[in-house]
Amino acid sequence: MKDCKITNARIPKLTGLQEIAIRNGKISEIADLLAAADLPSLDVGGDRISLGGVDLQINGALGLAFPDVRMDDLERLTQICDFLWKQGVDGFLPTIVTTSIENIHRSLAVFTEFMAHQPPHTARILGVHLEGPFLNPQKRGAHPSAYLLDLNLTLAIEVLSKYAETVKVITLAPELDPTGKVIPYLRSLGIIVSLGHSQANFDRAEQAFSSGASMVTHAFNAMPGLHHREPGLLGSALTQPQVQCGFIADGQHVHPAMLKVLMRAGRYGAGLFLVSDALSPLGLPDGKYPWDDREITVIDGTARLADGTLSGTTRSLLVGVQNLVKWDICDLDNAIDLATIAPRRAISMTDNYIGQSANLLRWHRDRDRGLTWSRLDN
Repeated sequence: MKDCKITNARIPKLTGLQEIAIRNGKISEIADLLAAADLPSLDVGGDRISLGGVDLQINGALGLAFPDVRMDDLERLTQICDFLWKQGVDGFLPTIVTTSIENIHRSLAVFTEFMAHQPPHTARILGVHLEGPFLNPQKRGAHPSAYLLDLNLTLAIEVLSKYAETVKVITLAPELDPTGKVIPYLRSLGIIVSLGHSQANFDRAEQAFSSGASMVTHAFNAMPGLHHREPGLLGSALTQPQVQCGFIADGQHVHPAMLKVLMRAGRYGAGLFLVSDALSPLGLPDGKYPWDDREITVIDGTARLADGTLSGTTRSLLVGVQNLVKWDICDLDNAIDLATIAPRRAISMTDNYIGQSANLLRWHRDRDRGLTWSRLDN
């Protein structure tokens, strides 16, 4: 954005109308009344202004599945980043689902190269999320069983190879490691450990969180449900103040009523963040698409395997914000926060507006169109 003073703005979690000073493309000051007489004013009429979204679990877009990327796909990755930017996403973690170690290494090499030369004014890749291959076969969901691996230090080192600095998050089932050594090792490398696709009971999950795990992958999905006698992995996570739980709000992965339960149990959103879990047909129409050596069918934005197994969605991240508001899961400020600030916090990015690039979203709500958003550009 050009230098300006944004007036009559509402910022999620702040009370009343605010003014925002933009200087040299960054947010320099926020207050209910700014002097800044040297800046031209942009009146947003009481609309909410937020940072862009951050998607910590997205499996592909525009027909490209992230486990399949090759060096000749660098231009396609640029197109995907531009597409996600237009979808309101500032940054994301391309997610590599369970596949062969050779495919993981090839994909990580591509993302390592791409991240070294990322252009400005587009969605940035913030690292890679490895969702697998250390998953419990009983909770693998759509992950191919042929490539699931035991969880031990030797295999963890082999999977990461020389790309540990590229991996930001890894999803694993902690009960697969009887030694308890893998999570501390991953944390020593600066990798965030997320629990998911797991049969871990409450006690085993408690041990994993005590060892350094700090995240849960798509809460409720691919894990035992909450039970009053066995709270399980999710029950443990919701009692841990340091743990952040990702969740999908597409209406298929989790019933809206259970999202209300999650919101209340998750300290009214303080321990939660939205993800899209979008698959490679994101940005493409409904239909049949290849997915590794299988095929998925996308109907009304929901993707399933031939046997009916839910495999993901083709809805973008900010659709989840709109759904949370439409279903009355939480108020508008919290819904926006769950897609913008909360995921930043989950991967230890700053959640302070001051100093951030002024890649801002403008949220507008009216009776006819519901909740809409646009990139704020002057």
